[in-house]
Amino acid sequence: MKHWRITQAITGTLIALSLFSAPAFSWEQDKTYYITILHTNDHHGHFWRNEYGEYGLAAQKTLVDHIRKEVNAEGGSVLVLSGGDINTGVPESDLQDAEPDFRGMNLIGYDAMAVGNHEFDKPLSVLRQQEKLAKFPFLSANIYQQSTQQRLFKPWAIFRQQGLKIAVIGLTTDDTPKLGNPGNFNDIVFRKPADEAKLVIQELQQTEKPDITLAVTHMGHYDNGEHGSNAPGDVEMARSLPAGSLAMIVGGHSQDPVCMAEENKKQPNYIPGTPCAPDKQNGIWIVQAHEWGKYLGRADFEFRNGVMTLKRYQLIPVNLKREVEWDNGKRERVLYMPQIPESPQMLALLSPFQRKGQAQIATKIGSVNARLEGSRNKVRFEQTNLGHLILSAFMARSEADLAAMSGGGIRDSMEAGDIRYKDVLKVLPFGNTLAYIDMSGKDVSEYLRAVAQMKPDSGAYPQFANVSFTLRGGKLEALMINGAPVEPEKVYRLATLNFNGSGGDGWPALDKRPGYMNTGLIDAEVFRKYISEHSPLDAAAYAPRAEVNWQ
Repeated sequence: MKHWRITQAITGTLIALSLFSAPAFSWEQDKTYYITILHTNDHHGHFWRNEYGEYGLAAQKTLVDHIRKEVNAEGGSVLVLSGGDINTGVPESDLQDAEPDFRGMNLIGYDAMAVGNHEFDKPLSVLRQQEKLAKFPFLSANIYQQSTQQRLFKPWAIFRQQGLKIAVIGLTTDDTPKLGNPGNFNDIVFRKPADEAKLVIQELQQTEKPDITLAVTHMGHYDNGEHGSNAPGDVEMARSLPAGSLAMIVGGHSQDPVCMAEENKKQPNYIPGTPCAPDKQNGIWIVQAHEWGKYLGRADFEFRNGVMTLKRYQLIPVNLKREVEWDNGKRERVLYMPQIPESPQMLALLSPFQRKGQAQIATKIGSVNARLEGSRNKVRFEQTNLGHLILSAFMARSEADLAAMSGGGIRDSMEAGDIRYKDVLKVLPFGNTLAYIDMSGKDVSEYLRAVAQMKPDSGAYPQFANVSFTLRGGKLEALMINGAPVEPEKVYRLATLNFNGSGGDGWPALDKRPGYMNTGLIDAEVFRKYISEHSPLDAAAYAPRAEVNWQ
């Protein structure tokens, strides 16, 4: 099984752990301890292998079991950590509130996870049920109940391995309320993670006096701390903390393989199975394992006389494949590295959930004659036919004159051919509801002017339907609805999501205005019904025709 290893070693790097207010060490003088940190992040419902046989918790368990056995045989110990976002992304998981995912993580033996922003895609009551189901702690030091000023989750967990005391701190991006459904954040406040980290580290020094302190975060990794419109991430936090106050930050949220090409710059197109050097900021290692369980991150440390040395780091691809074309023109997907067999025990656990989920979503609901574009690098930058189709469904159901929604709410494309309920749920996985509002032409104009200024390359970038305009110098010109100039005193009905209507993604809030109605109809259900009634769909009928322009 040694072929799973990447032979690159990262040596000679010392992290002095000055986490003691008094000399209360657990470690023995001149003894070397071996500690391996395994990590994943941004799982997003991928408990089962994909259609190409890639990733999935069954293969991941085999890999973790192998590493755990190897490390234990050498006298070391293993911690398995997740950077969060277990929820949202695969219909078979979404329809079962990620129960198979958490049960699978239990079987693997995860030790802790950070609370991710997508843990709030459903009401807090669902998250609390998931927390009860999990046999490992959900960690976040910076999420508080506003009315009581008490934390909603454990700020840290303490693990004792080989006689050492290891503290793991959890932190969550403070962008979470902006990214999620505002209705799920009643009485919840997200404090600045870096500020909270400093307080927690001080508290740990005074109370627990750990030998080693790690952080598991859902904040994002941004090269050189250049986070743009996102909240600050792991790099910025590491730079703000006392040097070496954390041994490692196990991150998530930006969904990158953090493999550095040079100082402060990641490899742009990391090739699975090749050497991976993690980032290091202010004496703190920063790691992230892309997404969906595509990789298992492995960091092998030695701890001696209060000092941590990272001896080796690798991202192990979990049955990832590349497409090759042979001389005869045949295309085939081949493994980057040798096949990791799936755990029979995990397959036995998860198969009933997979069968149940597939039975719920396999029903054909319609068809389309060409691709409907919903990829992230399109819906956050330009108008797309899928955006128009979804908004057409919203307008039809609410009898609206126009519609708008965040491009970031569209999570997948649809290929030509049959459309199944599974495809709908992959496009609209968040369970938002259809909302509408009746407004004067004057108010509609002001609203659209504000929404049109949401920046590309963000989830807030708007998709529009049945409206045309040019935005020039912050002002709308030639605004038309349904092909006619807007009349200031006329009443128009605007359809949107309750997410945007409540101020999600920083859009102007509508839910407190007269004339606002949350229908309670789930967006995916509205979309499913429209597809069923209008199939076969002609993709060209929904193609953008330069109706909206930014100058």
